[in-house]
Amino acid sequence: MKIAVLLLRCRSGGGGAEFALVLPLLLIFLFGIIDVGRAMWTFNRAEKATQMGVRYAVATDMIPAGLATYSFATDGGLVQGEPVPESAFGGATCTSAGCTCKATCPALDENLVVFNNIVARMQLFMPEIGAENVQVDYDYSGLGYAGDPNGPDVAPLVTVSLTDLSFQPLTLIAFQRTIILPDFRSALTLEDGDGSFAN
Repeated sequence: MKIAVLLLRCRSGGGGAEFALVLPLLLIFLFGIIDVGRAMWTFNRAEKATQMGVRYAVATDMIPAGLATYSFATDGGLVQGEPVPESAFGGATCTSAGCTCKATCPALDENLVVFNNIVARMQLFMPEIGAENVQVDYDYSGLGYAGDPNGPDVAPLVTVSLTDLSFQPLTLIAFQRTIILPDFRSALTLEDGDGSFAN
């Protein structure tokens, strides 16, 4: 009986019990701080990947290869030197499956090797990007003249988008949950649309 009374009065394990109660909250807080840093790093890499993808897209061959060689004067019936109107080129969207017209555009002869080169350039900054995550849009910009002898007749606004990316926080691994990231986009006007090297 004397030992039982002594054990009930003993307070030497109180600090250990309090630590055991606080430890899970402390770990969640610590992993939460790490997750916020990882999330910001992931956002930064995705943003930089789109910037480098669009830089590569505007300085090298165009994915819709037919647009690079199409003459709006000879083939499209416009007057030589006349600005190409939006009604003649409304834009094109290119994915890993190919290119489609947004409104009106000349026959598209897509070059998927160029698309894969853009994806490969983006993967240098974010290796988990897949071809299914990338979309390249060529939109009407108002720049370009029919029958331009120095390059493509149009200089579209090129937009590279990253979609359907997810982030796995450490704090949600036990629940097998991920966070879907927002879409990332970057745009530049086409420069020359020719070649295979971009700085």
